[in-house]
Amino acid sequence: MALERPQAPDPYDHLPSKPEFTLESDEVTDGELMDKSFIAPMAGGESDHSPQLRWSGFPEETKGFAVTCFDPDAPTHSGFWHWVLINLPASTTELASGAGSGGELPAGAFHVRNDFGERAWGGAAPPEGDPPHRYVFAVHALDVETLEGVTEDATPAIVGFNLAFHTLARGVMRPLFAA
Repeated sequence: MALERPQAPDPYDHLPSKPEFTLESDEVTDGELMDKSFIAPMAGGESDHSPQLRWSGFPEETKGFAVTCFDPDAPTHSGFWHWVLINLPASTTELASGAGSGGELPAGAFHVRNDFGERAWGGAAPPEGDPPHRYVFAVHALDVETLEGVTEDATPAIVGFNLAFHTLARGVMRPLFAA
């Protein structure tokens, strides 16, 4: 059942603007539909793994990174967080396909619980019949190595609040999926 509603704004349109850098993937493309390997099993997904991501062109003074994936089109008042990964070292410029499972993360990096309640990637799961949803992947270049006081038990909103004060620049891509 489609839930008629206006399209939500892009989340970064309502935050202070930041310089952009390049975010790319061999598996998902900005503005194009994702395949079912990145989709939650409840929505007919096959393997539900995070896509490979790589980034370049970030500021020289970058001390760390955070990676997020947010669906602003989810039928909630607050969108839906699919992935929140923080405290990646500045030497990290790529995440392998499936890094969202947490097994191969650099020392010190960790996942914050997503809106599925898991400390991991949670695949796309739009309601049947809804128009395509935007999955806003963002890599945030930070002026700190770690987000002080942010633990695995933090909410995505707490992470977002901290990112607002420490983001030097960001790379963003918005692949789509519809059930």
